[in-house]
Amino acid sequence: MAGEAAETVLCLHRVVEGKQDALLELCREHDRVLRRLGLCRDEPATTLYLGQDGPGRQFIVVAFDWKSAAAVEAAHHHPDVQKLWEAMAPLCEERDGRPGMEFPHVQRIVL
Repeated sequence: MAGEAAETVLCLHRVVEGKQDALLELCREHDRVLRRLGLCRDEPATTLYLGQDGPGRQFIVVAFDWKSAAAVEAAHHHPDVQKLWEAMAPLCEERDGRPGMEFPHVQRIVL
């Protein structure tokens, strides 16, 4: 994976009401697992944002950098990562015609 470009991703989770704490803990564990497996960059650090798009409608955005496209692919086949993704799914809900979880890859721009 050395020499490959990092890929920045935003993970948008539309949280089922009352499930924020459980999802936050899974997000923390996800970060630990990706780091243990060497799949994400250490810097910049993973960042979590909490918000609401209405009463009882919380969302969590996680921003981090995969080490490379190969790291993304490896995560999709690693049982430890798959287990976490499967646990996250029921804590999220479709909302306003959007899926419970979205994962846009973006370009980080430093101001």
